[in-house]
Amino acid sequence: MLGALFLVLFLFFASQPILNNLQKEHKWLKAGLLNQMYWYHMFFGLVYWTYAQLNRSDSVMYFRSHEHYKNWFDAFVPGTLFIEWINYPFAKWLGFNYDMMMFLSTWVGFWGFVYFYLFMKENLRFNPKFEGWDAITIFMFLPNMHFWTASLGKGAYIFAGLAFLTYGLSWPQKRIFHIALGSFICYMIRPHILFAVLIGMGVGFVLGREKVPLYQKYAVVVFAIGMSIYVYEDLLVFLGYDPNNVLQSFEEETALNAQRLQAAGSAVDMTSYSLPMKLFTFWFRPLFVDSPNAIGLIVSCENALYIYMFSRILKKSFIDYIRIAPAMVKMAGVVFISISISMTFVMSNLGIIIRQKSQIMYFMLFVIVAFMDWEKTNRIKKRAAIYNRIVEEERRNRELAEAGT
Repeated sequence: MLGALFLVLFLFFASQPILNNLQKEHKWLKAGLLNQMYWYHMFFGLVYWTYAQLNRSDSVMYFRSHEHYKNWFDAFVPGTLFIEWINYPFAKWLGFNYDMMMFLSTWVGFWGFVYFYLFMKENLRFNPKFEGWDAITIFMFLPNMHFWTASLGKGAYIFAGLAFLTYGLSWPQKRIFHIALGSFICYMIRPHILFAVLIGMGVGFVLGREKVPLYQKYAVVVFAIGMSIYVYEDLLVFLGYDPNNVLQSFEEETALNAQRLQAAGSAVDMTSYSLPMKLFTFWFRPLFVDSPNAIGLIVSCENALYIYMFSRILKKSFIDYIRIAPAMVKMAGVVFISISISMTFVMSNLGIIIRQKSQIMYFMLFVIVAFMDWEKTNRIKKRAAIYNRIVEEERRNRELAEAGT
């Protein structure tokens, strides 16, 4: 554990130049907040490390995997093996032990929070508030989000990959590196998530309100379609479907996954649920009445927050907003809905649901706070219009009074 402690300190100081450069690019960024987030996330790395000592954890398998490969690139394939490929040089060549690999992955997850924070902040005009507190800051410190992205496994890496990719798409001309890195990580770990982001990107840029040249919109769409075609067959094979008979293999795999997950404990029989009920289960359960353990109770508090935030968009004006929303809002909405729907067909275990949804909940929260941002802008515009009208009426009254005298 001593080696892990030195590694945590080393990674903290190694992160400072990157954070300083980000602060120079984003003048509103508070490096102190991100440093607090670093130690907060490392605390959850310690929490997960403790959890792994007392419970079965895939992190042990990921760490020991380097013993089974003669060559580093034997594990360079999409899916679970990619995490073993990342693990190999650190464990095999640099001598990292299990504890050090755990906290190295925790550090990777930390960058996911940094870039999701940047993405949200730079795409909003105001700071949305929740009971007087900055909503984005609250979102960045939700315990469940940190717990499942603080261990040696796919969670930390796919979360960071999504953050890099989403941040890059906010300004694609200047952030090609972030787009490339995020796309690579997403494709190598979960190709279907990259597929959803590509679709969302195409929809967002075509239907977004930004005034950009038409050829640029079509270029983005062509790129998204091209990449989707490129990953399509690999995606089907990765998910276990037959490219020549997608529908039948999908039904068979869905039924098989449901049986596997139900056998794992904390089962929820979602096979007979309607789609809205499946989505509600995926987004907002467990709640307090069906929490499977102490972690479930903590997650229930977060789910109550999600329900409250979701209730903020249950109004007609949200439909009006979506029609004119920026490209990034529409992209986030498409990504969140498409991934949610796909996961509801294979998830029937609350433990798995808690872990998997942490990868995409920030997309939903971004859409909601962007809508709140738009509402506040409209309120300010209306107040300004009323004020201007009053001033104009007073001016006319003065002119009439002066003309009468």
